[in-house]
Parts: sequence; structure tokens; C-alpha cells
Amino acid sequence: MQFEVFINFDGNCREALEFYSGVFKTEIQNLMTYAEVPPDDTGYILQESDMDKVMYAGLQFGNMVAMFMDMPSGMPLVKGNNITPTVSMEDKAEVERIFNELSVGGTVNENLGKTFYSELYGGVTDKFGIKWQLLHYVKC
Repeated sequence: MQFEVFINFDGNCREALEFYSGVFKTEIQNLMTYAEVPPDDTGYILQESDMDKVMYAGLQFGNMVAMFMDMPSGMPLVKGNNITPTVSMEDKAEVERIFNELSVGGTVNENLGKTFYSELYGGVTDKFGIKWQLLHYVKC
């Protein structure tokens, strides 16, 4: 199991990445824009103004990765509530178990399902108001 954080921005993610990579002397990893995202089945349509925004990038902090993204149009950023704990697991059954337990008394934000970056991904806000992302990963 790997614990990570996801930090969301309102269009200035590249600037933040450059700043943090300089401060912490670490390289920006796997930067992907919304224009590079493969089409999905959800019907979500990206706005042209979002195409150059950062969909994903990572910064390594020792054994932990902090993940960064710009929020797309239509998904407003709430400053002060823009850091999301993320737990990646090798065992799909464990992803399901933790997702289901965090959902009790909480709200499912995104049902567990396959995405272009994970065989099993879901989002839930627990009963304490913490927004979690849970996903299955395969070690390479």
C-alpha cells in the first residue's frame, strides 16, 4: 500500500510545479496535459481552454509522490480544501474493502471503475469530510 497526496490548482499548476521542484530540489515527473488524455466513456467533454492545463504531474519526496493537477472547467477549486489523500494498492479486493468502509456515513464521489490510469479507481468523501482517492496499481 502506498499513501500519497493529490494537490489541485486553479490553472497555475505548472507555476507551482516549477516552484516546488526548485524548493525541494526534485524533478517534475510524468507531466501530462488534458490534451494528452485518451478519450473516455463517461461523456465528459473537455473545454478547449483546458487543453494546456496540467492533468497530472508528480514530484518525488523521498519514498512518497505528491501528485499535482489543474482543475478542469466546471469543477471549481475550493482553496484550503484542495489536497486529497490518495491510497494506491496492489490488491483490488483491498481497494474495494477500503472504499466501501470509507463510504459508510460518507458520500461516493466517483464509483469504483476502470480508468485509463487504473484498473480500479474510485473517490469517496468519508463521514469526517475527507475526500479520498483509492486505486489499484501494478508494480512495473
